[in-house]
Amino acid sequence: MTSTLRLATRRSALATVQSGMVADAVRAVTGRPVDLVEITTSGDTSQATQVPMTQIGGTGVFVNALREALLAGEADFAVHSLKDLPTAPPAGLALAAVPEREDVRDVLVAHGGRKLADLPAGARVGTGSARRAAQLRLVRPDLEVVPVRGNVDTRVGFVSDGRLDGVVLAYAGLNRLGRIGEATDFFDPAEFLPAPGQGALAIECRADDAELLEILARLDHAPTRAAVVAERALLATLEAGCSAPVGGYALIGPGDGELTLSGLVAAVTGPEHEGAPEAVRGSLTGPVAQAARIGADLAARMLEQGADALMAAVPRASS
Repeated sequence: MTSTLRLATRRSALATVQSGMVADAVRAVTGRPVDLVEITTSGDTSQATQVPMTQIGGTGVFVNALREALLAGEADFAVHSLKDLPTAPPAGLALAAVPEREDVRDVLVAHGGRKLADLPAGARVGTGSARRAAQLRLVRPDLEVVPVRGNVDTRVGFVSDGRLDGVVLAYAGLNRLGRIGEATDFFDPAEFLPAPGQGALAIECRADDAELLEILARLDHAPTRAAVVAERALLATLEAGCSAPVGGYALIGPGDGELTLSGLVAAVTGPEHEGAPEAVRGSLTGPVAQAARIGADLAARMLEQGADALMAAVPRASS
């Protein structure tokens, strides 16, 4: 009998849907059964969802428990939202595959079907992301940005019950849950930059499991992997975690092998002193094969322009 593969996943509705998609793909290419091993991470507890990400450990809070399960032999591979993945490579584990990416955009779910431009001055818009909060402040400084945590049901519920006028979420998550029809506005990723790795999944397994590495490699999507390599190199060189106000988005041109990376670091509460920039933006283009170098070089340019000062007000988590 063909042995069953064990896939570690967070218990949330979105995580199990995403892991189910990967499980189906693995079954299709191997013919082997795949069981989900549901794990509660430190970011999923009821106490953790009541406080900001930076206060519960920031980078890695949704990842570490799954990685521990892999290293302990309690699961064979794990699926993460790639934007949650620390940039430092974990000892004993390998990023076996990055499947094709979902739409990277952020979206608004607002009361009355409103778009961002239609919200009145003083409207309350919720997000748990420093990056989204910073960009909302740039686009609509007249809004009140409210920190919120919780799953999609919880956050959309704040709009339904009138506590908030809107919430900003990832297109990918809403779409995977079959709820993209609830979005009332869609943000252009060239102007409202997504998080590095947003919309992509990461599949990890033990680095010494050669057979499984070969299987999972069949799910890898080379253009998506190159794009997220550039975005994560930007994040790593900025020495910023996933809770920092950093946007990064790489596009690969059709047929020319060129990758263009756009980056943003923005102040969450405004510049520290008069005359300081509210945001540092940049872009850099080069060969796809140099994705990591493009990300590092763009970050270095942005640091020279003052990006580090803009991140200083946000506590950094280890990457």
